[in-house]
Amino acid sequence: MKNDMVLILDFGGRHSQLTARRVREAKVYCEILPYSTSISRIKNLNPKGIILAGGPASINEEGAPFCDKELFELGIPVLGICYGMQLMNVMLGGQVADARQEEFGKIGIRLDTSSKLFHGMDPEISSGISGDGYISNMPEGFRVTADTGSGLAAAIENEYRRFYGIQFYSEVENAAEDNKILRNFLFEVCGCSDNWNVSSFIEYMIEDVRRKVGNGSVLCALSGGVDSSVAAVLVHKAIGDRLVCIFVDHGLLRKNEADQVEDIFKNKFNINFIRVDAADRFLKKLAGVTDPERKRKIIGEEFIRVFEEQANKLGTMDYLVQGTIYPDVIESGGENSATIKSHHNVGGLPVNIQFEGIIEPLRNLFKNEVIRVGRELGVPEEILSRQPFPGPGLAVRIIGEITREKLEIVREADYIFREEIAKAGMKNDISQYFAVLTSLKSVGVTGSERTYDNVIALRAVVTTDFMAASWARIPYDVLDRVSSRIVNEVKGVNRVVYDITSKPPATIEWE
Repeated sequence: MKNDMVLILDFGGRHSQLTARRVREAKVYCEILPYSTSISRIKNLNPKGIILAGGPASINEEGAPFCDKELFELGIPVLGICYGMQLMNVMLGGQVADARQEEFGKIGIRLDTSSKLFHGMDPEISSGISGDGYISNMPEGFRVTADTGSGLAAAIENEYRRFYGIQFYSEVENAAEDNKILRNFLFEVCGCSDNWNVSSFIEYMIEDVRRKVGNGSVLCALSGGVDSSVAAVLVHKAIGDRLVCIFVDHGLLRKNEADQVEDIFKNKFNINFIRVDAADRFLKKLAGVTDPERKRKIIGEEFIRVFEEQANKLGTMDYLVQGTIYPDVIESGGENSATIKSHHNVGGLPVNIQFEGIIEPLRNLFKNEVIRVGRELGVPEEILSRQPFPGPGLAVRIIGEITREKLEIVREADYIFREEIAKAGMKNDISQYFAVLTSLKSVGVTGSERTYDNVIALRAVVTTDFMAASWARIPYDVLDRVSSRIVNEVKGVNRVVYDITSKPPATIEWE
């Protein structure tokens, strides 16, 4: 990709992804790599700037992650955020004293607006100060450019070497504040051009797919959701009829979904499409399984096995395409970061697969970027506005063992919920909403009879990137209609509850 590029080194904190999203919103291309990335690879990438992202570690603790010190000899501008600032300070000869706190809370910060990093900003802001330590001694050539008024250095810099550090993060998280610090670093310090956009990504990725595939043939793992659909159209644009899309009906889909997917891709797109009915096979494998991670692993492996079988029927198929996007990768864990859950198209892949390789054209994109790519490619809005749906399907929306009876219950409850949200005109106001069949049963009354039936939980969230989300404030009258319909129309349910937990601390899915 010919665009200017900024490299973000990940030390295991969620701010890496938030920072990347803000950089791309400024139309500058960026990539996230582990903090341990070799200097030779960094040189080959030739970034215009490097951002040392925050992380959960304490700089003075044993085993704290350190990057290669040669990074500071490359002549490339560096911005350290939170842990990244402390790391840079220590590696260049400064000291950090332990504060023994998770964070100092939101406080007033005075900025030296003569610094390029704070150009055009108000001299006083309010922000959270993050970290377990504070700068007690700076390296030679550095100065304090922001403080709290109590002797705490909130930002430091060496303008000559173009090294900058900030100990606060509201500018990274809050788009409403225009992300002026990041923009100043990108444009004032690094001299980046704002020329990265969806069109340039598509052009680059088409050439990349062609280069990787050569004359080979490709299978696409098509679910009919936004991610796999956009991936399919993108790869089809690159290699045409050498792409075959396999749609696996694993019996864990939403109501009427399999027929809808087949209709769209078989009749509205000129793409090779094969539908595989594998419901019995998946349910047999999942019989008696209650652990969510085992469910994901089983489903992930079975997906691959189905594709392998189809590949054998079709002849030699060299590559497998998947609609993996960046949040999938992040939540499946990585070096120095915790695994939140395994995704069937990331952590759930079996070790041995019968393909030369995996193609994941959207792997480094956030959901909003995937949708923009889809629009640019002409993917119909009915697909792009489709409700997000996990690869393991309803398997992770049924707590405990999966049975046909439970699938029917959650399918009908979910359909009613989505139907009432659409009737209320809220379809485009809520990012994701669905029903979960909990493992609980509760006492109820139907007519004059005592019942002991299932509890359905409703989940609805509002988010921009699915890395963080707030629970949706659905009007009581809408929730009332949903609840009333479910308990009256879905056999085996006598109670409905609404999940009012944001992400974090919860994930969006229950499993």
